[in-house]
Amino acid sequence: MKYIKRDVEEKLLSLLEAFPCLVLTGPRQTGKSTLLTHLLPGYRYATLDDPLLREQALSDPRFFLDSLGERAIIDEIQYAPGLLSYVKIIVDSNRDKRGLFVFTGSQQFAMIRNLGETLAGRIALLELLPFGIGEKKRALDLPDTLSAFTHAALTGSYPEPALYPMADTHAWYASYLQTYLERDIRTIYNIGNLRDFQRFLQLLAARCAQQLNLSEYSRQLGVSMPTVKNWLSILEASRIVYLLPPYHANLGKRIVKAPKLYFLDIGLVAHMTGIRDPEILLRGPLAGPLFENFCIQETVKIFLHSGERPPLFYLRTAAGLEVDLLVERSLGKVVPVEIKLNKTLSASLASSLTRFTKAFSQFTVQEAILLSLADGTVPLTREVKAVSLDDYLAGLKSSPRISSISRSRPVTRTSRGP
Repeated sequence: MKYIKRDVEEKLLSLLEAFPCLVLTGPRQTGKSTLLTHLLPGYRYATLDDPLLREQALSDPRFFLDSLGERAIIDEIQYAPGLLSYVKIIVDSNRDKRGLFVFTGSQQFAMIRNLGETLAGRIALLELLPFGIGEKKRALDLPDTLSAFTHAALTGSYPEPALYPMADTHAWYASYLQTYLERDIRTIYNIGNLRDFQRFLQLLAARCAQQLNLSEYSRQLGVSMPTVKNWLSILEASRIVYLLPPYHANLGKRIVKAPKLYFLDIGLVAHMTGIRDPEILLRGPLAGPLFENFCIQETVKIFLHSGERPPLFYLRTAAGLEVDLLVERSLGKVVPVEIKLNKTLSASLASSLTRFTKAFSQFTVQEAILLSLADGTVPLTREVKAVSLDDYLAGLKSSPRISSISRSRPVTRTSRGP
């Protein structure tokens, strides 16, 4: 299979030049091992999924590390956290060297805690999510936003189903969920009833792009509020879901404070809600929420793959004014974004953005953006531009903290490093 260049590569190489160790996290099956073995051919690769290697790592960690040589990739480090104390000794005895160890793992809770405690100041963190639009276009013919959205929903963005269109997508997602629930969730976390946890996941899928209502979930599932909060924390840490917070500044108005929930792969949402064909996808009750989720998930990927914490928020007032997304440049400087599943443009689609700029004059807003199915960039009003999804994402990618979101500049390629 042809290797597909990942957007995270430049950041990963630059971090290896600056830190002795790096951990690449993310959901299962996002291509972490494939990326690392391709990008770092001089590194020795060992996966702790292998029972023999895992036993060696657990029983004789010093010998295991010595056998890997000077530079190594250790996959699924969470299975042998005791290795980290010995890694620290090696790193501290080679203070002038960078890029010695690269770790991967799919579960963030325990792994990040162990890495942070043992290798504080010696390790960089980077995340790999499923394919973004740009990555897919390097391998697939996705000429416009509609085709990219349809593919993301009905085929998915994980590398295996995305690159093998003849595969049974829904069988793959069913297997993925089973592996996630049985192997990761049940063995690592105390979640109680596995069937109830799966029902919770399906409930969230049907309510993607909506505000969280934990009391409603608790009532519908018949489980306690602390249990629901714990389950949600697990899904968030596993990068299955993403919580978009309300804007945090004191705006002097009544602002809704509950976060909104999105999935980081709408293919999983389509699988769990039974969406199987384009007609249901584009005309069914989840059409708008799924397109909004799609735009948010692609935005989050741009930031995480650049090593940035996403400066993303939304806003909704008690009076009913809502802006789907606020991308923060700095405190008080934002780019408001409205997301509409429309091909035909009209000034009325920009009404919430126009109201926002007038109601919140304390913000510095240099441009307000409407994302839709339309191609190209078109002025809609004095305040609002309709920007294609490609142009919007290109602007984010070229400058994650956004100097101009609707104009793209080339990414500077980092040297290969060690």
